[in-house]
Amino acid sequence: MIASVVRAGWLNLRRDRAALMLSFIVPIVFFSIFAGIFGAQKSKTPRTTVVVADLDRSDSSGRLIEALKRESALEVVLSPKKSTTPFDAASAEAFVRAGDAPVALVIPKGFGTTRIRFNAANDGPAFRLMSDSADPIADQVVGGLLQKTMMMSMPEMMMDAGVSEVDRWSGGLTPQQKAALDQNMKSYRAFSARTPAANTTSSDSLIRIEKTDVVGQNKSNVVAALYAAGIGVMFLLFTASNAGGALLEENESGTLDRILTTRLTLTQLLLGKLVYLWTLGFTQICVMFLWGAIAFRLQLIEHIGGFLIMALTTSLATSAFGLLLASVCRTRAQLGAMSTLVVLSLSAIGGSMFPRFLMPAGLQKAGLVLFNSWALEGFTNVFWRELPLQSLALPAAVLVGWAIVFFIASRQLTKRWEIV
Repeated sequence: MIASVVRAGWLNLRRDRAALMLSFIVPIVFFSIFAGIFGAQKSKTPRTTVVVADLDRSDSSGRLIEALKRESALEVVLSPKKSTTPFDAASAEAFVRAGDAPVALVIPKGFGTTRIRFNAANDGPAFRLMSDSADPIADQVVGGLLQKTMMMSMPEMMMDAGVSEVDRWSGGLTPQQKAALDQNMKSYRAFSARTPAANTTSSDSLIRIEKTDVVGQNKSNVVAALYAAGIGVMFLLFTASNAGGALLEENESGTLDRILTTRLTLTQLLLGKLVYLWTLGFTQICVMFLWGAIAFRLQLIEHIGGFLIMALTTSLATSAFGLLLASVCRTRAQLGAMSTLVVLSLSAIGGSMFPRFLMPAGLQKAGLVLFNSWALEGFTNVFWRELPLQSLALPAAVLVGWAIVFFIASRQLTKRWEIV
């Protein structure tokens, strides 16, 4: 009897495709996504993009840049896109503000002639690190590798500093001693220019580094500004796909046939459903962001124009996507299983669950194909980077384009319901 109960349970599971998918397909898909993200991070350190503005333009600064280029964890950018003009401090800061790089390094003027001091009162020109705190580890990576590079790839500067300290604390070197040391230093510089630097570990800080957060310094609540959009877009997808299931219920109950016997066409019905879902999604995201402004000091009023643009286009795209999911499925149970799988997968790859800048490069590029990643990009431009409204043209256009594609596909798939 127990065996019969077990057999009946497996037969019921095989007939229930929704339960079967939730039991086996969804776990496999999520395992694959997160194994791809974290597995790639463990096997290979993600490269950090760093903008370098060389204000010194000396042989020493040039050798420092070449040493930084040899670091496997860094991708050094020396000029803006489609330009050969090197970065200065202002253009490097603008590059970080636009979200094109998480951190910029400014090599100060006078770096090549500066002697490093082995004490806390190092009064030489300071390096500047300008970062976007949305990526909290980028400036730490660049700062650590800069210290390492100075110690291991440019040791002659350390030796100069050591000689100066010996001269200062020993009561003064004789002219013969200074001449001998200078000759030895020249020989070492010639040798080090021909010999690649060894790749070893970092040392203690001996150079001045001034760190500045050029994007998030004016945010009253960093977490709310970063994640409100991600959570909002994910739940818009769930709401639209669930509400779109009303089409399936109307078809199963026969209500759809009665509606289509009136003067209402299927295209008009789908447009009506789309407008309803659009208003529902827009209201939902407005309520969520309003709550964020009240409870978590999200700066909604200051960015109301950009918010309205992104809220309208995002809710339109998610509404059309919900109609598409309902058109693909045959039953409400199928819709429940498929929407869970698709929405969670889109949210994971698109950046709602896990910041895209921590993903492998391949997944970051793949995420640009997904419409929800463009929604997150637009909201980030508004609330985090505080870019002008012109920066929303591309994300908004992509979202509207996807909405049109989704609606056309839904119309084609629902021809099976049309009464001839």
